[in-house]
Amino acid sequence: MSKDFSASEAARILGVSLATLYSYVSRGMLTPSGAQADRSKRYPHDEVLRLAARKADGKRGGHKVAAAMNWGTPVLETRISGIAGGRLHYRGHDVLALADGATLEHVACLLWDDGGIDYFAAGAAHAPFAAGVVAAIDSTQSMPPLEAAMCMLPVCAQSLCARNDFVAGAALMRMLAALLLKRAPSPEPLHLQVAQAWQADAAQTEWIRAALVLLADHELNASAFTVRCVASTGAGQAATLSAGLAALSGPQHGAGSTMIRAMLETALASDNIDAWCDGRDPSVVGFSHPLYPQGDPRGACLLERMSAWPQAGAVLAIGERVATRLGMPANADFALAAMSVVCGWPPAAGEILFALARSAGWIAHAAEQIASGSMIRPRARYVGTYQVE
Repeated sequence: MSKDFSASEAARILGVSLATLYSYVSRGMLTPSGAQADRSKRYPHDEVLRLAARKADGKRGGHKVAAAMNWGTPVLETRISGIAGGRLHYRGHDVLALADGATLEHVACLLWDDGGIDYFAAGAAHAPFAAGVVAAIDSTQSMPPLEAAMCMLPVCAQSLCARNDFVAGAALMRMLAALLLKRAPSPEPLHLQVAQAWQADAAQTEWIRAALVLLADHELNASAFTVRCVASTGAGQAATLSAGLAALSGPQHGAGSTMIRAMLETALASDNIDAWCDGRDPSVVGFSHPLYPQGDPRGACLLERMSAWPQAGAVLAIGERVATRLGMPANADFALAAMSVVCGWPPAAGEILFALARSAGWIAHAAEQIASGSMIRPRARYVGTYQVE
């Protein structure tokens, strides 16, 4: 049996007239068999059925849903954070105002339920898990921080698997900090734990604190959506955090700062930075952001803090040169990379800050998804081949 349809057969399957069928051909939606697009041609079986599926899906709003999945129309409701008018808010609080003095712990509790409860003060829950975390750190010394945390967090948190409350969430964030920094768990404020691990001075400690606050959540990004999908199945907090870490590890998400750091280090080693910048292929990693047409306020906030530090001059100049060349302002990924280079922090410093900060938002998203009582299960549009019997 032929795998191609005649014009009349194709029109019948598509539910259109012959005139509409030919208009599909002229618009490139359907390609007739053979070199010429005349009415005697036959139409490939797979193309016709694929187009029929798309048409049916389109009647149900499927194309609008597909468009929404890529920086489009919001697909779910949340009370956690929102981006509008070029500003980011956590439960209605401007993130730039919070960055002036709040800690990650304060912001985490705000994101979780806005009830004014300090879940981190409820018993310093890190203590019972310290020995297991230290053992996990010893066994993963040779692994990159994110990979080690992704693997070991569910192991260390086995006794918390049945709990989804926010006290457990606070304990998990302390565990995560220990695994990322490869240090024993501590009740110290999280930004101070990072600063001590990296031997940061007072100014750098403030940058760390502000960065953790600014990156704690960012609406429905890839890792937050991943976390919500996993949480919607009934998985525990440790599993959802590991899923978030996996999504964050990609170069288009949390690992972007590591790529930018390599670029900055190469540029600083160049004899002619301007020539080096002009010789690079343009890359938007580290610059611009679809949700902030006028510039990422998080990146601007961190770079402004750095601008008062003389040692940051060379790195900031490179950022300005590339931003001008691209016509795109630097974003939070660039700011993280710039800080890590200027301060001499570990190679994965940007990823560590991003992961630790974003764990606060992940716990909030997981809890909100569980409270909704629904499982996330979108549909796919099949565009593969079909076998003719």
